[in-house]
Amino acid sequence: MNKILLSIVLVSFSTNVYSQSAEDSVKKVINNMFKAMKSSNSEKLLDCFADSALLQTIITNKEGKTEIKSQSAQAFAKMLASIEEDAADERFFFNGIKIDENLAVVWAPYRFYYKKNFVHCGVNSFQLVRINGHWKIQYLIDTRRRENCMN
Repeated sequence: MNKILLSIVLVSFSTNVYSQSAEDSVKKVINNMFKAMKSSNSEKLLDCFADSALLQTIITNKEGKTEIKSQSAQAFAKMLASIEEDAADERFFFNGIKIDENLAVVWAPYRFYYKKNFVHCGVNSFQLVRINGHWKIQYLIDTRRRENCMN
């Protein structure tokens, strides 16, 4: 009986430690992405993304219709390299992380500032894939608005 109880405790502990470690690794990639944005470092930014990553933004156009704008990680990095260091400052928090084997989903509300001025807020939704033991952002979609900011 004691061996069974000990086995259950050890399995529960090791699963919890694995989950926490995987969650920390996922957070690290996203934190590194935002640090790269703030420092305008396109090389470090690209290191956070899978080769085939897709970035999308949901916007409401002037006619009030919803549009989805798409961009590659490479195009985003090129744009980022053209702005001065510390100009892009996205302040976010993790509001949910789910992991299943080599797939992670992250929900992260944010407020974006450019040259210290508030520009917009919204939510980032990340899909990460563990490739060769390293988490990479495969898909990022966000919302953008100027009102009703969550954080």
